[in-house]
Amino acid sequence: MKRALLLPIIVIISVFLSGCMYPQDEVESQQTPYEDQLETVQKAVDTFQGQSGGLLPIKTKDMATDQYIKYPIDFAKIVPSLTEKIPSNAYEQGGIYQYVLMDVEENPTVKLVDLRVAERIRELILRKTVNGVLPFKDAIQEGANVYEVDFKKMGLKEPLTVESPYSDAQLPIVVGGDGKFYIDYSIDLTRVLEKEKPSVKPGDDIRYLLSDNHPILPAYSLPYTVDENNEPIFMKSSK
Repeated sequence: MKRALLLPIIVIISVFLSGCMYPQDEVESQQTPYEDQLETVQKAVDTFQGQSGGLLPIKTKDMATDQYIKYPIDFAKIVPSLTEKIPSNAYEQGGIYQYVLMDVEENPTVKLVDLRVAERIRELILRKTVNGVLPFKDAIQEGANVYEVDFKKMGLKEPLTVESPYSDAQLPIVVGGDGKFYIDYSIDLTRVLEKEKPSVKPGDDIRYLLSDNHPILPAYSLPYTVDENNEPIFMKSSK
């Protein structure tokens, strides 16, 4: 009798647990930069370019748009004709990534932009608009026209940061002389320079050290180079 009662209870618990686990699995599928999904989209992009005489399946953006978000992929041009479905981690499917193309002239390559970064920046833009104040604090580097953000002026008790797509670091947010907010990737660039010791020289924009070796791009950032000590610094501003 006890066994007869125990079996239905086990079944009910199993169903309940599977129901709890599914949403978490779905969340993970929307937040993980799967290599196979990148490869699938890359093949579709390559096929589209070959069939269209060199055109790319991208949405039109203003030429002044940041290079890392300038060429978003237009999935309507490749799904379902060249690939079965839009990746689960893509923004169009409720995911956190925007699929974009880099190096469109020489070697169109599928990369990702973490849209959680964009959301954090939008939050600050909204606060700046509502408060009507320019949140400049101290200059971070002489001649670079980059400043700390005065978060208190924006009604925040603590500085906002974003989770790095390259490490476990929390990355600071800075404000440029243009009044726009940017992510400071100095922490990750320092780690690459110290660990891998790549050959770079002052004047080079070294963000490629991140973008070339990872599926996720250092979007919403300013150009960086190195100083005489081979440490990352913001490029000097001409403005």
